[in-house]
Amino acid sequence: MPKLYVDVVKVSRYKMPKIKIFPHHEICPNGAVIENLPGETVCEAALRNGIKIEHACEMSCACTTCHIVVRKGFNSLEDANDTEEDLLDKAWGLEQTSRLSCQTIPINDDLEVELPRYNINQVSEDH
Repeated sequence: MPKLYVDVVKVSRYKMPKIKIFPHHEICPNGAVIENLPGETVCEAALRNGIKIEHACEMSCACTTCHIVVRKGFNSLEDANDTEEDLLDKAWGLEQTSRLSCQTIPINDDLEVELPRYNINQVSEDH
């Protein structure tokens, strides 16, 4: 018979990483600190917390509108795959610690991220 309950001990050991988002003139003027749920991307966590980060491709890793720069915690992330790396080459304001927020999943460490001032999206669809 399948297990119909959650093992509270295992869940309570999971540390929900916090994501500090630096102030952005339009998207998050005061900055924010949000919690990240297990398996959730930075983009999903931001949207869940009312931070309207651009995601023109609906988080399918097909554009660069959700580009972020990881200022702290970059080395704790899994490496970007080839598709993400190729897309990042087209991102405005690319830095060594740039990632697509729709592909970035914090594991156990807190992150500090900056949303670039601009992106290459011609028209914001106000997601």
